[in-house]
Amino acid sequence: MAPAAQSLARAWSSTLVGAMARATVVLSILWGSPGPSCAASAGPGSAPPLLEPPSTRAGYVALLLVNETPFPGERHWVGEQDTRAAMHAILCVLDSRLRHIPPGYQQSHIAAVRTTDVIDIITAGGEKGQCDGFYRDAAGRPTAVPRVHERVAYLVGIAGKGAPGRFARLLEYAQGLATAYVESGMAGADRYAGLERIGAIQVTGRAYSWMTDRDFYAPGGNFVRIPDGDQGSLGGNRFFTLRRDP
Repeated sequence: MAPAAQSLARAWSSTLVGAMARATVVLSILWGSPGPSCAASAGPGSAPPLLEPPSTRAGYVALLLVNETPFPGERHWVGEQDTRAAMHAILCVLDSRLRHIPPGYQQSHIAAVRTTDVIDIITAGGEKGQCDGFYRDAAGRPTAVPRVHERVAYLVGIAGKGAPGRFARLLEYAQGLATAYVESGMAGADRYAGLERIGAIQVTGRAYSWMTDRDFYAPGGNFVRIPDGDQGSLGGNRFFTLRRDP
């Protein structure tokens, strides 16, 4: 999967140059490390962190959901509902790769790994694998490349200014989705579950991949592009289902 955040990170690069000092402080918040910021030294009455540390399972899943979707002012931004829908659809892809392998397919063919752990689904293939930039380090710990943390730190920094607004709501939504999934499994229906045919092609239903929504990005193989008429484009990402017959 080629994430939309790869292009979004480039778009923010010039802004991030001037914000690295602030981003470093916010990163310490994300990782739960002590620091001089007010959030890191929150006292009674202070707002809780918007995201759990990415060293936790729910925090790592939330990191992916935020990384893969657009926020206000970024390329592909449409609105809150579009970004929320994209986050939910991406989580559905992870769950489908984990729990809903269609007849005739093997998990390793779809997800490049055999596992019962959603973290393995995210990190499969290493740094340039299934979820670009998400991988396990030499010690086997889930991690992500610096550009992922830099962008998310920037978003958290914006969300922490003034009264809670769109940035805070979207971060909270991503964390809520991730926490609910880790604790209780998938909540809400997969919008693509009922798909049976795309054009002349019979399909399995459910989405099993997503990529940046550009014509020259496609996973190939038995993946079938879900068209706009079936809400196949959300949050700057194109979603793909599978041919019914492998």
